[in-house]
Amino acid sequence: MRSERRAVAAEILAASRAHDAAQADRLARFRSVEPETAELLGILIRAAAATRILELGTSNGYSTLWLADAAEATGGTVTSVEIDPERMRMAAAHLERAGLSADLRSDDAGAVLQASADGAWGFIFLDAERPAYAGYWPDLLRSLRPGGLLAIDNVISHAGEVAAVTELIEAEPAVMTSLVPIGAGLRLVLRSD
Repeated sequence: MRSERRAVAAEILAASRAHDAAQADRLARFRSVEPETAELLGILIRAAAATRILELGTSNGYSTLWLADAAEATGGTVTSVEIDPERMRMAAAHLERAGLSADLRSDDAGAVLQASADGAWGFIFLDAERPAYAGYWPDLLRSLRPGGLLAIDNVISHAGEVAAVTELIEAEPAVMTSLVPIGAGLRLVLRSD
């Protein structure tokens, strides 16, 4: 990411953390990914040369900046899904400020996954409401193209909340998976067939 975009991302992250520190309710927080996780996502997209990228859980768009920057480098596009329209408006303003674009959808993550074609996505970043992940799994697997990569955040910090989807992933013969101890923990899932 170019230095001017990094500066925008750093400002957004600082404002997000200040906002979150003042919120007693977890759902009122932006809960941005850690900078090292965001940077790794950008590297993974570039390494995989992913061109169709799906983000589930936009929040205020901090991680979306990193995904969109990487998509720009691969000639790809990002579709980012957030249930809260106000957060989606914030994400749009942040992307515009950084000179980036993404297809921002104020929608339910499960509905978007169900509507996705088989093999539609080369890279999926999942950072939404963790209790729903096990229910998403069949559509995550189906909509991820062979050779595509799924990255799930918070798998160390909230291991209990992702235990059900972790079991499904580890039992699935069509994927390879690895736990990366970065940030709050990132599970990488490569669809191998």
